[in-house]
Amino acid sequence: MSLDLERLRNDTPGCGGRIHFNNAGAALMPKPVIDAMTEYLALEAEIGGYEAADARVEQIDGFYAAVAELLGCDPRNVAFATSATDAYARALSSIPFERGDLILTTRDDYISNQIAFMSLRRRFGVEIVHAPDLDGGGLDPNAMAQMMRERRPRLVAVTHVPTNSGLVQPVAEIGRRCRELELLYLVDACQSVGQYRVDVEEIGCDFLSATVRKFLRGPRGSGLLYVSDRALEAGYEPLFIDMRGARWTGFEQYTPVADAKRYEDWEFSYATVVGAAAAARYALSVGLDAIAARTPSLGAALREELDAIDGVRTLDRGPELCAIVTFALERRESADVKAELTARGINSSLSQREHALYDLTEKQVEACVRLSPHYYNTEREIEIVVGAVREVAGA
Repeated sequence: MSLDLERLRNDTPGCGGRIHFNNAGAALMPKPVIDAMTEYLALEAEIGGYEAADARVEQIDGFYAAVAELLGCDPRNVAFATSATDAYARALSSIPFERGDLILTTRDDYISNQIAFMSLRRRFGVEIVHAPDLDGGGLDPNAMAQMMRERRPRLVAVTHVPTNSGLVQPVAEIGRRCRELELLYLVDACQSVGQYRVDVEEIGCDFLSATVRKFLRGPRGSGLLYVSDRALEAGYEPLFIDMRGARWTGFEQYTPVADAKRYEDWEFSYATVVGAAAAARYALSVGLDAIAARTPSLGAALREELDAIDGVRTLDRGPELCAIVTFALERRESADVKAELTARGINSSLSQREHALYDLTEKQVEACVRLSPHYYNTEREIEIVVGAVREVAGA
C-alpha cells in the first residue's frame, strides 16, 4: 500500500514550482501522459491526422481497455467524451422523458446536472425531486429509498462526490435499491474516479460519467462514459447520434452500433484520447487501493489542521469525507484568501454559492476556498499550506 513519493514527484514536472492543491479542478499530469500526447501530436504533424489515427489504432483502443480495467467492466461498455458534463448530458439525452416523469436526485448534485434537470422540466414538464439529507450532512439513503418506492422515478441521479464539498455519497447503497426496484440509475463520478476505486458492478449503475483531468491526472478536454449492458440491450442511445454511433442502413433508417461507442461523435482529439489512456494506466500502475488510502487521509490531515486555526471554519459535512477540503475565513472574502494563497505559490480554487446553492446557502457562505491534495502531495506541503492560511487569518 506504500507509494514511492520521490518517483511519483519526479514523474510530475509541476511539483517543482508550486504546491498544487487544486486536483479537484485539474491535477498535474505525470510525464507518461505528457509524453504520450506530445508524441502523438508530433506524428500527426508529420504524417497527417487521419493517417496518425490509422497508425496508432492499438494505442487509441488502449483507452477503452484501460478505462474498463479502471471501472471493472468490459471495453464495450466504455465511451470517450470531451468532459464529464458532456458524458453526463449524452446519457441524459438518451432517456425518452415525457411530461410527468420524475427525476429523483440529491441536494448536492453538481450544478450543471441540476441545470440540465431544470432544462428538462422547462422543455418536457419533467418533475424534479431532491431527496433529504441526514442531520449531519449527506444523503439520507433510507429516505431516498422510500421515495423510490412511492414515486417510481424515471431516473435516479446521484453525484458520488460533490465538487464543492468533501462529502462522499453512498452510491452503492442507492444502486442496490435501484436494482431491487428496476429503476434507471445515473452516477456522476467526476470527483471520485482516480481518488477511489470505483467499481460499476458494485455501484450497480446504468450510466456513470467522469472526467480525466481531475484525480485521474489526465488532459483537459477528456472524459468517459460507462454504459451498462442492460442499458445497451434496452436500446438507449443519445438524442443526437452521429455516424460514429450508428450506421445508415437505409434511406429512412439507421442502426446504432452495439457497444457504448454509440455515445461518441466521429470527431475528437486522438492526442487527448491517448493521453487519457496513459492517465488511466498510470493510476492503475500506482495502485487504486494505495491511492484510495493516501488521498483522503491527506484531506483529513489538512482539515484537522485548518480546524485548529482561529477564524477558520471548515465546511465539509457527512459520514464520509474525501480529499476535497472547503473552508471560509471570518471577516475575509474567500476570493482574497485564494489570491493570498496564489501569491505564495499555492494552487487552490474558489467555490461560489451559486455552484452549490442548497449546500452553501445552508452553510451561510457566499463563497469558500477549496483545497484538494492528491497522493503525490506531501505532508510537508500540508504544513506549508496550513501555515499560509494561519498567516492570512492572523493578518
